[in-house]
Amino acid sequence: MAHLPRTFSVNSWLVLLFSLLLSISLSVSANEDELINPGDTLKISFPGEEGFEQPFTVNREGFIIVPEAGQINVTGLTLADTLALVRSQLSLTYRQTERITVTLQSRRLLLTVLGYVRSPGEVDIPGNGNLQMALTAAGGLKPGAQLDKVQIKRGNESLTLDYKQYLDSGNTDLMPELKPLDVIFVPSSPLTGNVEVEFDAQSLLSGGDAAEKKQSVRIFGEVHNPGIFTFDGDQNIVDLLMRAGGVTRFASVEQIRLLTDGDPILFDLKGYLDSGSKQSLPQVAPGTTIFVPIQEEEVKSGNRTVYVMGEVFRPGAYESKENVTFFDVLANAGGPNRYARTREIRVIRRNGEIENFDLLAYTEGLGTQEIPLIFPGDAIFVPEKNDINQTSWLKIAPEKAIHIVGAVTNPGRFEWSDEMTLLDLLAESSGPSKDADLSKLNIKRKGQPPLYYDLYGYLHGTNPVPLPQLKGADTVVIPRTPELPSGNKAVWTRQNTEESVFLMGEIGVPGRYRFTGKETFFDVLAAANGPTALADLRAVRVIKRNSPTVRVVIIDLALYFETGDQSLIPELEPGDTIFFPDQQALNYKNQSAKTVRIMGALNNPGHHRMTEEMNLIDLLARAGGPKDVADLEDIYIVHKGCCGSTTVRFDLQEYLESPERYTLPIVRPGDSVYIPPKGQGLFSQTLTTLQQVASLAALLALLL
Repeated sequence: MAHLPRTFSVNSWLVLLFSLLLSISLSVSANEDELINPGDTLKISFPGEEGFEQPFTVNREGFIIVPEAGQINVTGLTLADTLALVRSQLSLTYRQTERITVTLQSRRLLLTVLGYVRSPGEVDIPGNGNLQMALTAAGGLKPGAQLDKVQIKRGNESLTLDYKQYLDSGNTDLMPELKPLDVIFVPSSPLTGNVEVEFDAQSLLSGGDAAEKKQSVRIFGEVHNPGIFTFDGDQNIVDLLMRAGGVTRFASVEQIRLLTDGDPILFDLKGYLDSGSKQSLPQVAPGTTIFVPIQEEEVKSGNRTVYVMGEVFRPGAYESKENVTFFDVLANAGGPNRYARTREIRVIRRNGEIENFDLLAYTEGLGTQEIPLIFPGDAIFVPEKNDINQTSWLKIAPEKAIHIVGAVTNPGRFEWSDEMTLLDLLAESSGPSKDADLSKLNIKRKGQPPLYYDLYGYLHGTNPVPLPQLKGADTVVIPRTPELPSGNKAVWTRQNTEESVFLMGEIGVPGRYRFTGKETFFDVLAAANGPTALADLRAVRVIKRNSPTVRVVIIDLALYFETGDQSLIPELEPGDTIFFPDQQALNYKNQSAKTVRIMGALNNPGHHRMTEEMNLIDLLARAGGPKDVADLEDIYIVHKGCCGSTTVRFDLQEYLESPERYTLPIVRPGDSVYIPPKGQGLFSQTLTTLQQVASLAALLALLL
C-alpha cells in the first residue's frame, strides 16, 4: 500500500480535488439519481489493492466500513456522491484514487419483524420484496397470530393491514410497498389468553376464531367444537353450527336455544331440515349465544307418539307426524333383528284392536295384504321366533330357495340369490362327497327337461362350456359312482349301460366297468386286474355292439407286447364287450380249422392253437410233452387238404438224436398229431409179428 508523505502541499490538494471531480463525472453510471438506503450492497473496485474484493453492505445506521477509511455514511447519497466521498476518504491513505469505482450491486430491504412470528428481529429481503416475504424471512407466523390486524410502522406513522384478506384473495394491491427500516408487528389473537403455551391448529380452532367479543357468537353444548366465533352479517344459525363442527350424535336438535338480548328462542333444526323453509330460521345477531342441549332419556307419550316393541334394534316411543307409514316407523326403530318372526307382526290399535301383518310375504311379493296404516297411539309388536337355533323353511320363499341332493356332504335346501353360482351352492353344502360323479350333474328345473353338465371337465379345463346359471326353485342332483362289482353286484343297476364296457372270459375280475370315453383299452384291462394265466392273448375279441351291425375285432395282444404297435389296439366305445378266450379253445365254432388236434400219450392232449412260426416240437411242448410210455419212433401226422387227408409217419427219436440229418414235418392248423403208446405202433406191431413168426419157425424146426 502506497502512503502519502506528510509534506503534501496545498497545491497538491487542489490538483487532487480537481482530479476527483473529473473522475466522478466519468464514472457515474445512469443510476446516479438513485439514493442509497440501509441494506443496499455496494461494490467498490480499487484495482491492485487488497480488501476491496467483497461487497460492502449499508448497515442500519447507513454506514459502510471501508479499509483504512473506517465508517462512511452513504445513506441518502447517490452513487456519484458516494464515489466522491469514498475517493475523498481514501485519498488520505492511497494514491491514484481516481481508479476507484462504486457500483450498486443489489437493492435490499432491511426490515424489523416483531410480534407473533417464529423468529422476530431484523430481516433482509430483496428490494422488490413484500410483506409475505418479510414474514417468511422471520420464520413464518406462529399459531394464534391475528392475521387481520398486522401493523406496519414507518417513523411516526402506523398502517393496519388485513393480511387474511390478502391470503383469501391473492390481490397484491392489498399489500403496501415496504421501505427500508420499516417495522412490521403481528399481534396475537385474544384466543391465546394471557399464558404462553404451545398451541396447535386443532386446539385453536376448537376455541373459535373471534377477535372481539362484541362482534362474536358463542356456541356451546352438543357440538363438536364449541367456542366463540366471528359473526358475519350474511350468516344464519346453520352456518354457525357448521363452523362449530356440527352437532354430535347426542344432540337434541329439536330443542336448540338462542339467547339474543336476553330473549330465549327455541329452534327446531330437524323441522327446518325436513321442510327447508327459511322462515323457521331465527335471526342471529352479534353477541348471540347458541346452546345445543343433550338428549335426555324420558318416558315419551302424547297424542302423536307411536310405540315399537319386540325384536327390533331400537324399540321405543317415536314422535309421529302426518302421512307416516308403517315402514317409516319400523325403519326408525332399526328394523327387525335376526330373531324376529316377521310373518306375524302385530299392530295394536289405540282402541285395543289387533291387526296382523306378514312382512316376509309382502317383501317377497307373495301376499295380497295391504300395508297397515299407522295412527298416533298405535303400537307395533314384532314377536320372537319359537326356535332361534333352527332356521324355519317358511322364512325362505320357494322361488328364493334351491335344492341340492345326492353325493354331497350336506344336502338340503339353501337360500339362493341370482348373483350366486353353482360353485357357491356346492361350497354351501360343504362340497361333494368322495364318491360323487361330477361329470354328470343333473339340474332339474320346473317345466323343463333335465340339464346335464360336466363339472369335472370344467374344473380340469377340458370342458369349455361355462357354468350353468341356476335359478330359484332349481334342484341339483349329483350322482354317485357305482361301487366295485366284486363287493356288491346289486349296485350294477345304478350304472347306465351307455357308460359301461363288459369284460368276460379269462380275466382277473370279469364284469361291467364304467367307461366315459376318456379311458383306453389298457385302463379298462388294468381295472379288471388283467388277463389270467390261461388267457389266449393272441385271440382277444372285442365285440362292437354300437355299430349298425355287430362286428367282432380280434386282437393279437401278444404281438402288441412284442412289437408295441399301437394300431393293433382298437378304440373302445361305450357298450363294447371284451372277451379273453382260454388257450384250450374248447367248444368254439370251427375250432378244427383253427387248431391242431394232439392225441395219444401226452400229458395235455386236446385242441391247441398254432401260429405260423410254431413247429411240431412247439406243439408237443404246448401239449405238455409226451409221456414215458409214448412211442417216439412212430408218430403219425394227418394232414387235412382240399382233396383228402394224408398221413405222414415221423421218427422223433431219430430226430432228437441227429437233428441235422432230419427235417421236421410241416404241421398246419386243422392237422392231427397222434403219438401211440409203446407196442401199439405199426412198426412195433410188425416187429412183434416177425418175432412171433421167427419163434414159431424155430419151434417147427426142432419138432421136425
